[in-house]
Amino acid sequence: MAGKQAKVLGDDQIRQLLAYADHGRHSVRDRVIALLSVKAGLRAGEIAQITWPMVLDAEGHVGFHIELHDRIAKKGGGRRIPMHGDLREALIRWRELSDGQRTILHSERGGAMTAGGVANWFAVAYRELGLDGCSSHSGRRTFITRAARLVHKAGGSLRDVQLLAGHRSIQTTQRYIDGDTDAQRRLVSLL
Repeated sequence: MAGKQAKVLGDDQIRQLLAYADHGRHSVRDRVIALLSVKAGLRAGEIAQITWPMVLDAEGHVGFHIELHDRIAKKGGGRRIPMHGDLREALIRWRELSDGQRTILHSERGGAMTAGGVANWFAVAYRELGLDGCSSHSGRRTFITRAARLVHKAGGSLRDVQLLAGHRSIQTTQRYIDGDTDAQRRLVSLL
């Protein structure tokens, strides 16, 4: 990842982003956009191209996993991501309101959203919220950083985070993880 990395969001900033999404003209859709980023770690291009069959179970209901296909993932890095409860609820609600087209998200003009459209949605949201240094990649970095910090509680390893992120290399995953100076201070005090 060359250049400056997108900022990782804190709990308050995630709440602000979701509140922003909930108060727009397309609040249900916008909540899905935000949650696909912070609770599933999807990139803007993946958010734009995700389809209903990737989130539905065999009975046609919103399932408990996202089956992200290689064709929409960067470098063919498709993956299976367990679905966070908040995201599942938002998708159920959105499905009730949507027109049932193949892609989940649509622009105001009715066509499928583009990666640029998703990135622009985040840019406007963060600008209006005054969250400098945040971009469409902030939710993904937040997801990966939080997963890395909590993976030990689930009995997993950094390899599990790598698989959720769809990275081929563990080094790529490590570059996404934001350090925590308070945790570093506590860790050193335990030595």
